[in-house]
Amino acid sequence: MCGWQLLLYWTNRTEFWDLQSNAMILVSGFSVRLLIALSVIVIPNAGAYYKSMIKLDDFSDYAVLQCIPSCFCSFSLVSPAVEAFTGTYGINYGRIADNIPSPDKVVTLLRAAKIKNVRIYDADHSVLKAFSGSGLELVVGLPNGNVKNMSYNPDNALAWVKENVLAFLPGTNIVGIAVGNEILGGGDDSLAEALLGAAKNLYNATKELKLDDAIQISTAHSQAVFSDSYPPSNCTFKESVVQYMKPLLEFFSQIGSPFCLNAYPFLAYIYNPGQIDINYALFKSNDGIYDEKADLHYDNMLDAQIDAAYAALEDAGFRKMEVIVTETGWASHGDQNEAAATVGNATTYNYNLRKRLAKRKGTPRRPKSVLKVYVFALFNEYQKPGATSERNFGLFKADGSIAYDIGFPGLKSSSAGSSILSLKDIRGQGWSGSYYSVLTACASAVLLFFIS
Repeated sequence: MCGWQLLLYWTNRTEFWDLQSNAMILVSGFSVRLLIALSVIVIPNAGAYYKSMIKLDDFSDYAVLQCIPSCFCSFSLVSPAVEAFTGTYGINYGRIADNIPSPDKVVTLLRAAKIKNVRIYDADHSVLKAFSGSGLELVVGLPNGNVKNMSYNPDNALAWVKENVLAFLPGTNIVGIAVGNEILGGGDDSLAEALLGAAKNLYNATKELKLDDAIQISTAHSQAVFSDSYPPSNCTFKESVVQYMKPLLEFFSQIGSPFCLNAYPFLAYIYNPGQIDINYALFKSNDGIYDEKADLHYDNMLDAQIDAAYAALEDAGFRKMEVIVTETGWASHGDQNEAAATVGNATTYNYNLRKRLAKRKGTPRRPKSVLKVYVFALFNEYQKPGATSERNFGLFKADGSIAYDIGFPGLKSSSAGSSILSLKDIRGQGWSGSYYSVLTACASAVLLFFIS
């Protein structure tokens, strides 16, 4: 397939995500497709860039994308390794409530809000079916109650991956499996002992099914795994955790998985309101803290919590492992002893977090590693046990309307067009300067060639 055959084929509508804005872009028509084709030829790594963004209707599109360079330039395109997180912003979609929107409406909500990265705490088939064809990237969860079963029997892990991952590919873009949640440091030694075996068996299952280059295996940790996180450079893993943590980190280092951290400045402040400046926890103007040992200054607590994790990893011998925040948020309502759980504080934290992530920068200890965060949570979940705050972390209410305004549309105010950007928007979101000029120039040159 070359020349006009390729160009005529590539006039169907397609959707892809802009990596900088986490926005879904809808493009159709001859000229835009031609720009894409030409950029694969002219711009280094453009093929990898598009292949990471394009929502493909079937495997034939992969063949078309791969044949472009060979048609025009006689070289082949090599597919890059798939990452489990695109951009900087994601969200946790918990469902411990029977009054929240159906999964298909959740897809509409997420697309309108332009949130692509999503984590769930199980592998519910109604959710997996609803996400099919959505372009959303989904990390499914193996509940803590199933970890021992996966650890003791590799066949169980293989069956689980077949039933809950393979059966929904490629329609549903499942990019990762989270093995349990906050197991280490939770006080259950038998569960802690089973975690590594479960992770290995699930990874081996993906490898047997030839999914290991597309599905990332991970597990999330709470702050309870650390012995001392102040100042950040002093942080190490607890002695009671090290015997389980170190073999797990060795395995994750081998397979390229990150360290997943659930980090809550909200909880740190609730437990120590007299010692922590709430402005420091909310990303507001404050004096911050100075880590003398590392000679680093921190103006917000989230960065400090993340760098504490990096310090613990370095102490354990895993300096190169990336830290991803798999949960963070601020409750909008709480009990009497949770006075900081207010709509105002939740608005401030989540709005300022969005601004901080939009800067696409790292932490003081890892300034070149762009921070990636999954916010907790999508909805208020009224059936969750525990303190009142546990039921009020949602960015959205149960009816799909916004819990408070940080720039996202709710179901009632969203529209199909809200998740689509024009070419003018694309330029405003980073498609400007030399790349856009190159695309335009190349399109003009090739069109003149065909006309002549």
